[in-house]
Amino acid sequence: MEEIKPALYIIATPIGNLEDISFRAIKILSGVDCVLAEDTRKTGLLLSHYNVTGKKMISFYSYVEKRRIPDIISNIKQGESYGLVTDAGTPGISDPAYSIIRACVDEGIEVIHIPGASAVLTALIVSGLPCERFIFEGFLPVKKGRQTRLKKLKEEERTIVIYESNHRIIKTITELYEHFGNREAAICRELTKKFEEVIRGPLNEIIAKLDGMKTLGEFVVVIAGTDYRSGNKEEGGNGLEP
Repeated sequence: MEEIKPALYIIATPIGNLEDISFRAIKILSGVDCVLAEDTRKTGLLLSHYNVTGKKMISFYSYVEKRRIPDIISNIKQGESYGLVTDAGTPGISDPAYSIIRACVDEGIEVIHIPGASAVLTALIVSGLPCERFIFEGFLPVKKGRQTRLKKLKEEERTIVIYESNHRIIKTITELYEHFGNREAAICRELTKKFEEVIRGPLNEIIAKLDGMKTLGEFVVVIAGTDYRSGNKEEGGNGLEP
């Protein structure tokens, strides 16, 4: 069994289907002294599912991260090990993991990643759009800076991946259509779960399909870049005919 070091372990967890977790991730979760969880209740259910019992957990989310980092750093230096998990997927993608990773790096503390599920990569792969070059934008600004960001992304050559909530998905797809034109795209929800759904096609068709649809869960949106269907393989295009 892998020796657990005094270190910060970044542990990917399932994005939906609980079977999408590695044997190594379960071993590390079982062996660390403490688990840092975005939501201890959700993580508790995951640990219970894999019979990881009696594990010390501390909540670690955006409103508490700054005040908890000094104690965590101190404890690791004294020989303790910590495992950091997010509610779903790979820590560091649209969650507070960066702050503690940076703090550990600055203090010379080892950071070890236990790879696994990622909603970004899952959506990108099933979208049917080019995967070899892409940009991840997370959530777009809700108000300030939103229009500026959309104008910049309009010129992006690479495939674009963003997150969006069910409350704003129709507004966002409509704005993408207004700024980008009738670009090819895919929206993905409930990835890896029983009711996984991927809607592909031009933005105007996706808007029509969303009309009257129950938009439950969070969405991953994948939009073709300006190079899509360029037909120029040598200069980085995807070689598809118009």
